[in-house]
Amino acid sequence: MKLYHAPASPFVRKVMVLLHEANATDRVTLVPAAGHPLDPGTMPVDRNPLGKIPALERPGGPTLYDSRVITRYLDDLLAARLYPAAPRLWDTLTIEATGDGMAESAVLMRYEVSVRPEPSRSAAWVEAQWAKIDRALSALEDRWMSHLAGPVDMGHIAVGCALGYIDFRHAERDWRAAHPALAAWFATFDARPAMQATAPAA
Repeated sequence: MKLYHAPASPFVRKVMVLLHEANATDRVTLVPAAGHPLDPGTMPVDRNPLGKIPALERPGGPTLYDSRVITRYLDDLLAARLYPAAPRLWDTLTIEATGDGMAESAVLMRYEVSVRPEPSRSAAWVEAQWAKIDRALSALEDRWMSHLAGPVDMGHIAVGCALGYIDFRHAERDWRAAHPALAAWFATFDARPAMQATAPAA
């Protein structure tokens, strides 16, 4: 299998953390890819028409894309058991969606300052994206800490990768002060070998 990959992407990182947790990094070959909404660059647009990563070439079928599709596929293929059975599954999927939404907003904030020409940038739009992240942080702190205290699943991984990306690209945002329980959880989760091995890089 081939995984189209960029080390800074929180969505690629989700896939890589799963592979590390499953001791299966040798099952994929990493193919570097880089680009952004204004220039697809080396993104695998012939395999993912949306021009996004991760994208996973698999034997016997079309390339898979969207991190949640790829992680479900690999979880099944590798018997990683990072998606639990129902009814816990529904909580896992909701937390995963929350983490992915945070990561998406954080990436859009990054694009606004790194891709969009300065005269066209909108500080209000950046703050609107941060407001989504802040609401998600509060929801995790208020509703989901008991789940995050339980066995590791893809919800944990999605949230961990989102928080890692926020620290990487938006370190000036002091999210920990208002969310001490989540901050304490992340300090422990981020120390896992799979997280340390996949720390984002420019």
